[in-house]
Formats: sequence, C-alpha cells, structure tokens
Amino acid sequence: MSVLIAVVIVVAFGALLLAITTGKKKGGKKQKGRAQIIRDANRKLSQDPHNTDGLIPLGELYYNERAWDKAYPLYETMMSIAPAHRELNPFQVSLRQGICALKLNKIQESFKGLGVAYNINKQDFDVNYYLGVACYKNNEFDKAVPCFKKALILRPDFSGINIYLGLALYKSKHYREALPYIKRAIDENPENKELLFSMADAMNESGMGDKAMKIFMHLRPNPDFGARSCLAAGLFHIKMNQPDKAIQDFEIALKHQNVPQDTMTEIRYRYATACFMTNMITKGLDALKEIQSTTPNYKDVPSLLARYQELNQNKNLQIYLMSTSSDFVALCRRVVMQCYKRQNSPRILDIAVTPEFVEISMNVEFARSEEIHLYRFYRTTGSVGELAVRDFHAKVSDTKADKGICVSAGNYSEEARRFSEGRPIDLVEKDGLIKILKKVDMS
Repeated sequence: MSVLIAVVIVVAFGALLLAITTGKKKGGKKQKGRAQIIRDANRKLSQDPHNTDGLIPLGELYYNERAWDKAYPLYETMMSIAPAHRELNPFQVSLRQGICALKLNKIQESFKGLGVAYNINKQDFDVNYYLGVACYKNNEFDKAVPCFKKALILRPDFSGINIYLGLALYKSKHYREALPYIKRAIDENPENKELLFSMADAMNESGMGDKAMKIFMHLRPNPDFGARSCLAAGLFHIKMNQPDKAIQDFEIALKHQNVPQDTMTEIRYRYATACFMTNMITKGLDALKEIQSTTPNYKDVPSLLARYQELNQNKNLQIYLMSTSSDFVALCRRVVMQCYKRQNSPRILDIAVTPEFVEISMNVEFARSEEIHLYRFYRTTGSVGELAVRDFHAKVSDTKADKGICVSAGNYSEEARRFSEGRPIDLVEKDGLIKILKKVDMS
C-alpha cells in the first residue's frame, strides 16, 4: 500500500513538472512568434512599404492587441492599395481603418473607412455600430440613430448600443422615443449620471414633469449635472407658481463650480425673475448685474435693470406694479385722496376691482359745485390702446360722472390720445403717476 502511494506521488509530481515545462515552452514559443512576425514584417516593409506579406500579419497582430496607433497607419496603407491587390480584403481593411481611427478619436478619418465598408456590406453589425459611434461623436445624432437601430436588430443582446441609441435620440430631441433605451442603459450602467439626467429631461419634455422632478432633485448636488438639474427644477417650480422653491433651486445652482457660462447666465436670469416675483428686488438686481458684466445684451436684461432699479428707488411704484391686489387697492385710495385739497372734502363713493384695473368713484365739493370724478387705474407697463379708453369714456357717460381720470404705469397709444381730445377724460401716463406716488405717504 505504501509503495502504491509513493508511485502515485511520483507520477503526480512528474505530471506537474511536465505541465510547467510545457507552459514555459509555449509561452516562449508565443513570444518568439510575435517577435518573429514583427521582425519579418518590418524587414519586408523596409524594402517595400506596400508589401502585403508584411502589412497583413503586422496589421493583424497590432489590431488584435488593440494597439490602435500602430495598426492605424498599416490599415490606412492597405486601404489605399486594396484595389490593386486581390489578396487584401477591401471590406476588412476599410472597416479596421475606420475602427482604428475612431479609437484614436480621428473622427473625420474614420468616416473614410467606415463609409467604404458600409457600401460593401450594409448588414454587418460592426459597420453599423461603429459608423453610429462616429456620427454620434461628430454630433450628427439623427444620422447615428438608424445605424444603432440596425445594429440592435443584428445583435439585440449587445449591451453597448442602448446607451448610444438612447442618448442619440435624446440629443436629436426625440424625447419620448429615447426613454425606453435610456432606461435599459441605466439598468446596465446604474451609476451613469448623464443617463439619469437625460432620462429626467426627456421625461420633463414628454409631459412627465412630476416624475422628472424626483430625479432632478436627486441630482442637484451632483458636480457634473447638478447645475442643469437645479435649473430644470427651478423652471418647473416657476411653472407651478412656486417661486420660493425655485429660488432655493437656483441658489443651489449658483454654488456649483465649473459651470459653463451660458448655463450659469441662464440660471442667474431665472433666479432674478424668481426674486422679482417675490419682491426680492435687490437680490434680483444683483443677479442681473452679474449677467451684465459677462453678457451685456442677454435677453431683456438692460430693460429689466432699468425697470427694477427704478422700482427699487420708489416703494410706492413697487406696490403699484408688484404687490397683492389688496395693497394695490389701498394705494389707489391714497392716490385719489392725494389729488384733492382737504377743503374739497373728497369722498370715495365706490370701488370696483377687476383683473385688468381698479375703478374708484369720487364725490368732490368745489366752491360753487359738486362733481363726480371716476378714476381707472391700470397696472400695465405697456401701451393702453384706444379700445380701453373708449370703454372708460362709455363708463364715465353711463355713471354720469363729470370727469374721468385714466391712470397707467405705461403709456397710451396715439389713437387713444386723439380719442380723449375734447372729451372729459384725462390720461395720466407713467411719469405723471410717479410724480403723484412720490407725494403719497403709505405709512
């Protein structure tokens, strides 16, 4: 029994030693084979750069080793001489030239080989996939989409297609169509924040804002997609008439570093808008001044600056244009009382509030008469037209008022001014309103 055990041990040891020796020989033979290929190929190519016996094995070696920088010039040469050398496969050398160029980020050069290969065989998976990648990297997303779709049909199990196809559809603004591919890509790459942001934005553009908001809120702290997520969340909150929440979104965005200037400019602009909606005029002005220092003519920033700087210096004008309806009505009451001396014993008879204006009917006593004056206050900063003034004149006539005073924070059209001539109507524009408001004490 002991002899049998000894024999088994010796045989096992011998087998192990043989395997090690054989492995070393094979490794040495492989290394020697690679070196021999390189040496023989370089010798042939030094005598003739177009020698296919040197180009083919050397190109095959470097391509399989993914040494793209070494393989690329070889396949570039083979592609150029393929028409004169039947031993070269034009489809293979063109495809490999394109793939090598793509791997080296030589996008324009890759189209040369991939285009030839595509014309030879439009049903090849590699041709469609890599041509799609080249179009994608060249920002030709609409051209990339059909390539990826065909590649997905040829290889439905290939996981790398969903991310490219989803993002290509998203970037070509086919948002709803992009969603299923992006979702599959996220399942394959759950840590990819670009996919997550793209899915949220595609959802938002497809009318699924509530679902998108959960992702945007999750991404707000992210250093790469946080600023854009904050901007999207803020815009959604403004749309939902929640400016306070929008301000929080934008303030988080403003803390991010290395944000592209165009994105940061838009964030500041939207932040200023939200501040003005909540009467935080000073903060809004500060944001607009930041924009003016980098992009002076961005959107309507110059006119907004002029308008809100004026508002910031005139509290009553702020109330007139921006406050709640009750505060606006209270200010209008003060204005009409300010227009008369105490001895006239002005007395408010009636106040009518509509979405477009506030009307106040006054009884005013003079030395030898007593009159009814009708005031109409428009909050608009635009132009009040003839139709509005005609309507006001009709109201003055219907109420048998002696005089009508129409007040606007903007101006009146030429037609409106002409209509008021010779009629018992006074038109008060912005400059006249500001003079009155400076005299009004709201305390």
